[in-house]
Amino acid sequence: MRQWLILLGIMVFSLARFGHAAEIKTGRKELRMDDSKSITLHPIGEVKREGDRAFLTILPQFAPALDGLAGFSHVWVLYWFHGNDRPEERATLKVHPRRDPANPLTGVFATRAPERPNLIGLCACRILKLTGNVLEVADLDAQDGSPLLDLKPYIPKGDSFPEAITPEWVKRPRPSATE
Repeated sequence: MRQWLILLGIMVFSLARFGHAAEIKTGRKELRMDDSKSITLHPIGEVKREGDRAFLTILPQFAPALDGLAGFSHVWVLYWFHGNDRPEERATLKVHPRRDPANPLTGVFATRAPERPNLIGLCACRILKLTGNVLEVADLDAQDGSPLLDLKPYIPKGDSFPEAITPEWVKRPRPSATE
């Protein structure tokens, strides 16, 4: 898990289109990003919501890629925050985590906020049912119509780090919607 997240971060960081030239000093050498660097993502399906239920409808040409997934209890779902695909949202680099002003202003790379330079969402979901090219999952935070980018099985040995350290705001309960 660690390896593919690092690889994904490097890929997105090094190939993403920033809309302007940017230089990053790494200590070893300078990286330069400009408008000529871009990537193209092709959705593999779409999120469908029916009330509290979430379905990942995989495009028929990708259905064979689901073989073997039913043997797992959980799956990582990567999707596109399509509801935030506006230049001002992509330009947001700091937020109050969980949209709670009591939390410190924090860089988006240290949060799960949907506002970020590349609108890639990541969610670990419990697999409820796989029927043909439709995967029903629990605990998905994606909106109806969100394009699916990829699915990866949750593997406890590599995906769980009990010794992981988090800031105090992560440990506090989320504020209720009425607060």
